[in-house]
Amino acid sequence: MSSAISEKIPVRVYGGPTTLIEYGGLRFVTDPTFDPPGEYPMPLPGDHKLVKTEPAPVTAADLGPVDAILLSHDEHDDNLDDAGRAFLAEVPVVFTTVSGAGRLGGNARGLAFWQTAELKRPDGGTVTVTGLPARHGPEGCEPITGDVVGFMLTSDDLPSVYLSGDNANLEHVKEIAEKFAPVDTAVLFLGGARMDFAFDNALLTLDSALGAEAAKLLGARRVVPAHYDSWAHFKEGRKEIEAAFTEAGLADRLDFAR
Repeated sequence: MSSAISEKIPVRVYGGPTTLIEYGGLRFVTDPTFDPPGEYPMPLPGDHKLVKTEPAPVTAADLGPVDAILLSHDEHDDNLDDAGRAFLAEVPVVFTTVSGAGRLGGNARGLAFWQTAELKRPDGGTVTVTGLPARHGPEGCEPITGDVVGFMLTSDDLPSVYLSGDNANLEHVKEIAEKFAPVDTAVLFLGGARMDFAFDNALLTLDSALGAEAAKLLGARRVVPAHYDSWAHFKEGRKEIEAAFTEAGLADRLDFAR
């Protein structure tokens, strides 16, 4: 896939997981978070908090008109904060987990793994949104961390775009690669999130080395890292991502899209 073709797909990361993808004349935003730094209580036993360390570089209004939100999950403030929740109602459709759509109601539409939905493009074409497997931690974590979904954007005349969501499971990436590889652009939520009180400090998202492995599996021509900064629970940042992709021989695929 030539870089000229993929340049049709502008991607911009706005801190944390919030990413703007322009695809087929439609504008998609992932996991909207716009609140200032602060502490967010976690829905767990004990006095555990998520700590946001950096302000969002944009407000919802700064993004302009948005056609759809791709919400990997609704239960954690680092993926959907107060300002992000308010933003949902301003967008025609919010794709998310089936359970999340039940909680959110309104314009939220749940996508099960491998389920598809179609959106009309302004030029009369169609964008297909596919819900993809994701798991927010080690096997069996779902009762604690909740359901998560990833997404694939495809259209007949455009290169594919994958959004991982908060996935820590490389087996799911292999399943996705079997159906969709090669992928042109992979927006990978990295950061190696861990919490010492949860699952014996196991990974809750991909770390940098697993992100490079995921890129190989997907045959991704471009990798846009997201959700590796602005929060205290991320253990790896841009430096570690660059080092891991360089070691894997994939440094030329990285696009930090800031």
